[in-house]
Parts: sequence; structure tokens; C-alpha cells
Amino acid sequence: TPGLHRPRTLLGQRLNDLVRDTYSEVDVICLCIPADEKIGPGDRWIVQQVRQIAPKTTLLGVVTKIDKVSKDMVGQQLLAVSKLLGPETDVVPVSAASGEQVEVLVDVLASKMEEGPAFYPDGELTDEPEETLMAELIREAALEGLGDELPHSLAVVIEEIIPREGRTEKQGELLDVHALLYVERPSQKGIVIGKGGARLREVGTKARLQIEKLLGTKIFLELHVKVAKDWQRDPKQLGRLGF
Repeated sequence: TPGLHRPRTLLGQRLNDLVRDTYSEVDVICLCIPADEKIGPGDRWIVQQVRQIAPKTTLLGVVTKIDKVSKDMVGQQLLAVSKLLGPETDVVPVSAASGEQVEVLVDVLASKMEEGPAFYPDGELTDEPEETLMAELIREAALEGLGDELPHSLAVVIEEIIPREGRTEKQGELLDVHALLYVERPSQKGIVIGKGGARLREVGTKARLQIEKLLGTKIFLELHVKVAKDWQRDPKQLGRLGF
């Protein structure tokens, strides 16, 4: 689920609509606040929105990145988050990097959920189409190391998945996967491709390995980058890109 935010584009508004639809259907909503950042107006706005969207849904405070600060600072942030959410709301400190308190968080979450039927058959983790998962793996690889330069400006579409013909049984199956990466400006295209195409090749290698793990078969991944000017604000472009 995307995060709740103040939308600046049509894409942002559609993502917020998705959040609102999802929040009313879940068992628990976690508000994650880093231990090394002060609570600000944006955090208060998110809490207000969540309370309005899903007033009956359980809220859980999660103070993250506790490995980056002293225990005193962690304690201060726990008090601040508790004050923000109210005394009836549990607050759990965790560090995803070190794994500290992660099991505690899992236990707290499990205690707040009612047991229900399995949503997927045994051995399956999601009902998302493979194309969607592949596109997301490519997008993650492309955004890695770019910080905030391209967060929502990059979209990935899987154009084709074609089994390679003429493969022997010994060689095994090989899939040709063709994907397009869309950005909004020519300058962003240069960032994604890199000098002499070096960065795009690196993206392709990382994404290919992840997709092969997902599919359990070898793939040949071909990536191309295109500019779709201001696609986040264009309803037709958003629809074509799957939003």
C-alpha cells in the first residue's frame, strides 16, 4: 500500500484514493516514525486522516531506526509518539537494520488480529500477477541509490514475455522479457541510463536476478527508457501505465 501524503499530482491523488480504500479493510494500521526525526505537522496530518478514514481500525505506533540514536532519545520519541496517538495506543520501538525488537512487533501485530481463513493457497504469498511483480522489481532496482531524485517519476511497464524458441531440454526454458521504463523529463532519462548506459545495465542485472528467483527460470531482460512528459498529471497516460 502506498503511503498517505498530500497529493501534488493526479497520480498522488489516485494513490491516496487507494490508501483510503485499503485502510478501511485492514485489521491494523502502523504509523512509523523514525527515532531520529522530530514529529512534525505532516505526521499530525496523517494521524488525523487515518482517524477520519478508518476510525474503528486499530492503530499501532512504531518508532523505527532505534539503532541510530541513544536509548534516551528512543525513550523521548516513544513518549512523543504516545502523546501523539493517545495513551490507549501501543507504541513499539524497532530496528529493521539490526532486527532488534522485530519479533516483538510481530507478536504485538498478531495479538491485534483475529484469526481468519487463508487468503492464498499454501505456497503462494500473493495474488498479484507476475507481470506486476516483475515491473516492481525493475522499478526497485532502477530507484536504488537515487535517493529522492525519481521517487514517483518512474513507471515500469512489461511489454512482452516470450518463451525463447529452439531451447533444448538440457538448456532449459528461457524467457525474453521486454520492459519500458517511463520518466517525465529528458534529464531523468539520463539519470536512469547513466554514462554510456552503465547504470541501466546495472539495473538490468539486479532486476534479472530477482525476477529469475521469482519465476524459477532463466530470463533475458531487455530494458528501454522513454520520456512521457508529465505523465503523473495526465489521465490518459496514467491509465496506459496502469494507474
